[in-house]
Amino acid sequence: MNEYSWPDDGIELGARAQAAWPATCEALPVGTQVTGEVIGRQPFGVFLRIDGALNAIGLAEISSMPHDAELPQVGTHVTGEVLGHAEHNHQVKITLSRRRPAGT
Repeated sequence: MNEYSWPDDGIELGARAQAAWPATCEALPVGTQVTGEVIGRQPFGVFLRIDGALNAIGLAEISSMPHDAELPQVGTHVTGEVLGHAEHNHQVKITLSRRRPAGT
């Protein structure tokens, strides 16, 4: 597997995220604590499938991660907080806090 990846269903996920955007913003206001699974990695950050928000795309940019953090691998479960919403690409901006213990 390449170090960097995009979700297998990226195009479909993007279309669903756009259609669900108003509901996503309402359900995930700034400050909301979230958990999710890393579904894609890029040099600038990781894309997340947010638990309880099936059609939302989360993006945790490396610049918003804890100073000593490394990019989590695809499949890793993480926790974080909603920082904002990027209207132009229908992504929920997230700052990661800590990784969830395995199996939770």
